[in-house]
Amino acid sequence: MKNIKMILEYDGSKYQGWQKLGNTENTIQSKIEKTIKLILNEDISLIGSGRTDAGVHAKGQVANFKTNSEITMDDFIYYMNIYLPKDIVVKDAKEASERFHARYNAKSKVYSYYIYNDFYQSPFYRKYSYHISDKLNIDNMLNASKLLVGKHDYKAFSSVKSKNKSTIKTVHSIEIEHKAPFICIRFEADGFLYNMVRILAGTIIEVGKGIRDINTIYDLFDSKNRAEAGFTAPAHGLFLEEVKY
Repeated sequence: MKNIKMILEYDGSKYQGWQKLGNTENTIQSKIEKTIKLILNEDISLIGSGRTDAGVHAKGQVANFKTNSEITMDDFIYYMNIYLPKDIVVKDAKEASERFHARYNAKSKVYSYYIYNDFYQSPFYRKYSYHISDKLNIDNMLNASKLLVGKHDYKAFSSVKSKNKSTIKTVHSIEIEHKAPFICIRFEADGFLYNMVRILAGTIIEVGKGIRDINTIYDLFDSKNRAEAGFTAPAHGLFLEEVKY
């Protein structure tokens, strides 16, 4: 069988996230699997690099599946982009090694959180950035970001319920780009817990607003208490940028 690796881009606005659910077909994974079955006339199991939440977007989601089809990759990409909803695009597809696994082989992931920092919201960017009318202190946000980098227990920055799941992760970098009125917070880590990026973003935003003291960040790693960390920033400002292997 061939093992096909795909690079996907999607607008997550109207979907219930990546993961296939039993009570709805309105997920990214369901739409892609259904379209592959239509084109290849066979059932496949699609493996994503990770689950994006409802409303989260992706510029570089990676997925793989195995097939017996002899279709060329050019034809596969062409027909996928004809039959998929227009808010989901296959950017690339190629045959990978038999052992390639989109999730287990990932070394790190890069997410970006976009903020539109101006008094008025933009009608053009309202679905792809979080509007904040208050002026944010970028220097304080940068200082807070530095404290959040490293290998730590990020339990306070997660909505994980399972007591058996490790909450220790390594955040390689958090960078902030400011090109008014946009602020982009870019995160790279070896992996992210449920809601982790959005809670990290919410914590950094609270520092930028002046409603959180930067020194409280030191205590969050020790407390492991979700209630003490920042708010969960809205999903529509978040993009999965890249998965590195």
